[in-house]
Amino acid sequence: MEEKLGFSHFLAQIDGVGISVLVLLLSLSVSSWYLIVTKSIANYIAKKRAKAFLKHFWGVDSLQDVKVSLNDAAPNNAFAELAKQGIDAAADSKMHGIQKLAAAGGTSEFITRALRNGIDKEATRVENGLTLIASAGSAAPYIGLFGTVWGIYHALIQIGLSGQGTLDKVAGPVGEALIMTALGLAVAIPAVLAYNAFVRRNRIWLSRLDAFAHDLFILITVGDNNNGSSAADQAPQTVAPVISNSISERGK
Repeated sequence: MEEKLGFSHFLAQIDGVGISVLVLLLSLSVSSWYLIVTKSIANYIAKKRAKAFLKHFWGVDSLQDVKVSLNDAAPNNAFAELAKQGIDAAADSKMHGIQKLAAAGGTSEFITRALRNGIDKEATRVENGLTLIASAGSAAPYIGLFGTVWGIYHALIQIGLSGQGTLDKVAGPVGEALIMTALGLAVAIPAVLAYNAFVRRNRIWLSRLDAFAHDLFILITVGDNNNGSSAADQAPQTVAPVISNSISERGK
């Protein structure tokens, strides 16, 4: 009897409920690992591209050079996309002025709104998939525990029907049922660790993007001030509360 006990024997004797629990745990594991791998690769590529763009950005002579480079090649990272949105917003505001509803609050407010929207879009993008990873990390142990309880119940019913209630007859099936709990923990632990790592990375990433938005806003408005705009003197006070409030809520 002891030689027959094990995972294969457990799979052979579980019912439809146990199979459903195993399939659910397997689905959560595959989905969470797919997201963990793909998001890790995407985050590495994004970090590398952002580093290259920021090096180029702070090495050029003017925002006009940045605009030319962005027009030549589509932005491939969040910082480049934010720079393009800010520069385009400034150009659009100059072209249409208060005739456009979005720019009715002035150039400063229009650029701030464009930068804030860019940060919000990036926050939404980096949070994609985290719900599933968090769900796997929080729900998998309970799903495994349910499978264990159901397996123990099923094993005890069979032992009761056979009339053999000795320790060696009970310990084997109960021990096999605990496999479900182990599987639930095996799914949950990597998901929890990955979720915490992604949340920390996103918080740092969005904070850097927010700081870049401040710098970009000041560079754009100072350029306008050199051309006669009066909004630049109020730039730090104008953009700071608006963009920071946006990022504080999405980056937590």
